[in-house]
Amino acid sequence: MFGLFKKKSAVEKLQEKYKKLMEEGFKLQSINRSDSDQKYLEADNLLKEIEKLKENS
Repeated sequence: MFGLFKKKSAVEKLQEKYKKLMEEGFKLQSINRSDSDQKYLEADNLLKEIEKLKENS
């Protein structure tokens, strides 16, 4: 309740985007493998960016 109006940090926003990309990649695995691989690549790049931000904090 108290965190209702709390703004999300850049890391939290990127983590949500990462989670969404991973879910999309998982759903695409059985349909289109190349699209799935592309989503996983984007998610991996995002994870590297998250790790950089955490190191600098």
